[in-house]
Amino acid sequence: MSKALERIYNGLIKENPTFVLTLGMCPTLAVTTSAINGAGMGLSTMVVLILSNVFISLLRKIIPDKVRIPAFIVIIASFVTIVQLLLQGYVPSLYDSLGIYIPLIVVNCIILGRAEAYAYSNPVIPSFFDGLGMGLGFTVALTLIGACRELLGAGQLFGCQILGADNVFYQVSSLRPLAMFLGEYTNISIFIMAPGAFFVLAFIIAAMNRLRRSAEKKGKRIAPASDCTNCLGKDCAGCAANKDQNAADQSRTVQSDADQAKAEGKAEQTKTESDAEQIKTDDEKAEQDRTDGDSKEESNAEQDRTDEDGEEESTVEHERPDSADSDLGKGKEESAT
Repeated sequence: MSKALERIYNGLIKENPTFVLTLGMCPTLAVTTSAINGAGMGLSTMVVLILSNVFISLLRKIIPDKVRIPAFIVIIASFVTIVQLLLQGYVPSLYDSLGIYIPLIVVNCIILGRAEAYAYSNPVIPSFFDGLGMGLGFTVALTLIGACRELLGAGQLFGCQILGADNVFYQVSSLRPLAMFLGEYTNISIFIMAPGAFFVLAFIIAAMNRLRRSAEKKGKRIAPASDCTNCLGKDCAGCAANKDQNAADQSRTVQSDADQAKAEGKAEQTKTESDAEQIKTDDEKAEQDRTDGDSKEESNAEQDRTDEDGEEESTVEHERPDSADSDLGKGKEESAT
């Protein structure tokens, strides 16, 4: 029972689909010209949400994972068609007021989001209460926006005249002063037009944020959907979003580590190639130095041999004149004799 109440509390307050998650903005802004329209749209969506959650939870082990989204849409469309026919048959005025937005419930991201995030992975009873809580939250939000727009723009509430000259308080004699005071009100027609939906939605969200901050200052934390520190069931939309975000962060971290490792490997390879190139250059330089040294030694040896040969030839040339002079002296001596 505590988990069921937690699901309802999440849908109404903590994860209100309109004021916290800001989902389903198309019907929220389009059909909330009156409180009746908002309540009718919210209740229709709640019925579809509950039934689709229950059936998807029942079939969660049968529906293949690869085709789960088309299967969800078929189930949701079936229940939307049933609701549409019932409204057309029993509440034709509301059906005419809502118009095209009834069949558009099929693509409402609240219903598809709860089917994907919760009903497809949880039992039937919790899925039922999840749909009930989200549906009630959506209904309350649309009814509140419609009531504000209808009261300020037309002076009415659920079709009953509250503000203006013909307000219902004139029918009670004791309330005649109040009726006269309220009769001075002039309708602000912009609130029943398209811009009025944005104004009312913005003011209500701002008021909720103000209340949340005031509660947090008093120690009563009302966490938004993105912060699930106080989530009892750990199965809310915020948990699913955090899980997806953590998975994405982990994937980015792994990718970053892989890129860093790849860059380091490339840098190491470049360094190895540079070292190999340097070693090769040093070897070539050493080989060139050895070749130059051998060439120089051979050149010096050749030069030494050339110098020695030159000295020997010079010595022989010097000895030859001496021998000639000796022979000449001997000839002179013989002539004298």
